[in-house]
Amino acid sequence: MGEPLRLNRFLAAAGVASRRRCDDLILRGRVTVNGTRVDQLGTRVTPDQDVVALDGRTLSIPHDQWMLLLNKPRDVLVAASDARGRSTVMDLLADFPGRVFPVGRLDYRSEGLLLFTNDGDLAYRLAHPRFKVSKLYHVHVDGPVASAVVEAFRRGVILDDGPTLPARVRQLSSKRGRAVLEIELKEGRKRQIRRMLALFGHEVIRLRRIRLGPLEIGSLNVGKWRELDSDEVSALRAAVGIVDGGAKGGSH
Repeated sequence: MGEPLRLNRFLAAAGVASRRRCDDLILRGRVTVNGTRVDQLGTRVTPDQDVVALDGRTLSIPHDQWMLLLNKPRDVLVAASDARGRSTVMDLLADFPGRVFPVGRLDYRSEGLLLFTNDGDLAYRLAHPRFKVSKLYHVHVDGPVASAVVEAFRRGVILDDGPTLPARVRQLSSKRGRAVLEIELKEGRKRQIRRMLALFGHEVIRLRRIRLGPLEIGSLNVGKWRELDSDEVSALRAAVGIVDGGAKGGSH
């Protein structure tokens, strides 16, 4: 007999979405337990006794946990679908047989490393600012970029949703009116780097994430994905304080 779980943890473990997104699904009344609609976040369920469904589809916790790395192209939406008909990251995973969801965000015009998983707890920890998982970006901007801007980023700047944490920044190159910056953040607000640079009048020309915690994008081609090996998954779990776990390996 399984141990009772909070409903949002059950949904996340079933590969529905991150725990935060699952809270929203519960509040909107889209989840039933044993045929009864549930909209209370504190609800607990026992996996091998209770029947949990989302929009009428019965859910279960998979025995296999998956972790994929995608090299996201520019102009692809991080969403399951889009009413405007734009390409989404799920289109790029169409031939993957399992059900996974993206970890965190990477905006429409940005590129690079994006993770997918059905491990709700790991996804929650990787995306939540409390765990301060570092994210490294290469950012092309209209330049040059003054040293005062770099110093401001290192101290933290004030955005409309509050002060940012200090960022690690170095200028990789500057020529022909364009600069390339390497920026490391330990938080992940919506369009954060673009908003930070806009404060100083700089437009982002290209933004590419190349590392998340201990995981680097390496030589993976744009638009392609691969499964993480067990060592990579263990390193990610250790980075957020989870000491056990593993994953299937493979490539695409």
